[in-house]
Amino acid sequence: MTTSEHGSHDYDLIVIGAGAVGENVADYAARRGARVALVESELVGGECSYWACMPSKALLRSGHALRAARRVAGAHEAVTGGIDAPAVLARRTSFTSDWDDSGQADWVASAGIDLIRGRARLVGQGLVQVGDRTCSARAIALATGSVPTMPDIPGLADAAPWGTREATSADQMPDRLVVIGGGVSGVELAFAFSSLGARVTLLARGGLLRREEPFVGDLVADALRDEGVDVRDGATPTRVDRGDDGIVTIELEDGGRLEAEELLVATGRRPALDDLGLDDVGLGTDLAVDDTMLVVGTDWLYLVGDANGRALLTHQGKYQARAAGEAIAARLDGSPVADDPWGQHVATADHGAVPRVVFSDPEVAAVGLTEAQAREAGMEVRAVEHDLGQVAGASLQADGYTGRAKLVVDEQRQVVIGATFVGQDVAELLHAATIAIVGEVPIDRLWHAVPAYPTISEVWLRLLDAYGRPR
Repeated sequence: MTTSEHGSHDYDLIVIGAGAVGENVADYAARRGARVALVESELVGGECSYWACMPSKALLRSGHALRAARRVAGAHEAVTGGIDAPAVLARRTSFTSDWDDSGQADWVASAGIDLIRGRARLVGQGLVQVGDRTCSARAIALATGSVPTMPDIPGLADAAPWGTREATSADQMPDRLVVIGGGVSGVELAFAFSSLGARVTLLARGGLLRREEPFVGDLVADALRDEGVDVRDGATPTRVDRGDDGIVTIELEDGGRLEAEELLVATGRRPALDDLGLDDVGLGTDLAVDDTMLVVGTDWLYLVGDANGRALLTHQGKYQARAAGEAIAARLDGSPVADDPWGQHVATADHGAVPRVVFSDPEVAAVGLTEAQAREAGMEVRAVEHDLGQVAGASLQADGYTGRAKLVVDEQRQVVIGATFVGQDVAELLHAATIAIVGEVPIDRLWHAVPAYPTISEVWLRLLDAYGRPR
């Protein structure tokens, strides 16, 4: 895709999908002078704004705040009431603007980007059909996000289970809720609905948060049980039915049986690439991208965010989008593309510095590789851990503070390649670890990054102590 005078195009770039990722691709390309259109079939702002990141965290926050107050003597005695569920739901709705995207559509217009509403389909190289309209562009970016996966359980689809969308947009609480899935969404929504008064059962066939360090799932499971959630590790549903009275029945492999008003399925997501016309343009859906998000084997098509499957996280998708938007604009005007590792136009951090937070209570904050992942990659590593409850700042934060921290160090390069924190309010520790990994800060230099006392960040000193002073 180079500067060309061969024919004219309606746009330089068409971005399909106007969620947070698509908005950023469009914005960063437009800032560099590209003529850009955004195509959206639902709400401008996408999943994160209306059904995922923002509403789910709003549902969680009130319960977290109440528990935090109860963990501090003096404040504990002042807490005399429980959660006001209708008020929490109203606050949640305020963060979605009552599922009205006019404010975000106004931003698109203010950025000089055309908004085309409707379902898009590729009908040729650089050709996008939306309804009766066909537009041409020199480059196309697919930022179509991801869709939930549904496990193959007899009767499940016919039982009309909730997905995360239905859960985060619910206008009333079920008395009983069964959650299938021990990943991030299942864990967060189990906390949220339990705090709002539902009796929650969480079925986690493979355990909780199993992609993280082993202690993560154990600490979170203990906390869920303390909150009254029935956590069943290794439980496998074998059949689901919804009766005429609306009650859902779940049969388990061990012969057990559960009943609930609602069933939430949170067993993962996959890139949303169906019905986009990829087969019609000879590409199919099994696509790979380079670090500028350009689809390998093409010079005009990009996949950004969840659509490429690299890291299904909003912040990581937006990071990719910033790089891709500027890379597209550079290629359009024939400017050099900085595609070396850590260059302006690449998403190098996708490969080993992805930050992630589970907004459970305790929070889980991790970045980079786990110890197991590093060893599987053949790296020579050493890991050190520390009890967060033994840090002065943590003991001030909450009476009986429970948590753990871990660093994974590449022994050959003497740099941190992975960090995990579990505990109340640890999400704010994560960026320091991310900087250490991205910047490849030597362990010897980290000794000079002095944590303020008394803060939870002092755990960095304790971890370095466990690793050992420079020789």
